[in-house]
Amino acid sequence: MSLIDGLLLTLLNTVACLALPKLLSVILSAKNQKTTLSPVTVNSQDSNSEIPSYS
Repeated sequence: MSLIDGLLLTLLNTVACLALPKLLSVILSAKNQKTTLSPVTVNSQDSNSEIPSYS
């Protein structure tokens, strides 16, 4: 194996180690967003209540 082959393999390995975790996190976060449930909207039952004034 020549010096150039070693440098190319090192460069390829560096790119793979930096890119693959980012790619996996993007894929897994997109997968988790599809499976999470949307929050339930809570409506107030007493909409005619008065706010007390302290003046």
